[in-house]
Amino acid sequence: MKPLDAISECDCIALMKMKIFLALIGTVSTLALLGCVETVSNRKTVGVPYIKDTIEGRYERPLDQVHQAALDVIKFNGTLVNESIIHSETNTVKTVEGRVNQRNVWVRVEQVDPKVTSVKVQTRTPNGGSDIDLAHQIEKEIALKLVSR
Repeated sequence: MKPLDAISECDCIALMKMKIFLALIGTVSTLALLGCVETVSNRKTVGVPYIKDTIEGRYERPLDQVHQAALDVIKFNGTLVNESIIHSETNTVKTVEGRVNQRNVWVRVEQVDPKVTSVKVQTRTPNGGSDIDLAHQIEKEIALKLVSR
């Protein structure tokens, strides 16, 4: 006859504890990889840090002309979310934010000197990854828009 409080030979509790521990380690490591990244418009967004998500181009055009081209490209390809002027910088800086193909797109237009304007295009997927191909496409479409003017 076996006593009722005999220790069972089943390791199911230990196996369950191991699965919970591994799930917890996986969750913590995922959260460690995600974080806040700064956008080219000086704001923060959720994203995977330390990955390339920005393409830069420089053009011999006035700031307002390049800014208008960036606005037109974002409106043509998706939805304009926000546009702003950053006053805390030494140079004149205008930004455009939009959504293209369910991606967040930020465009920074900055006057480097009186003849040269810099354009930085940054893109992020909804889960925080980078879509560098879309950033490159938007930057080239801005360049083509400037050539057609």
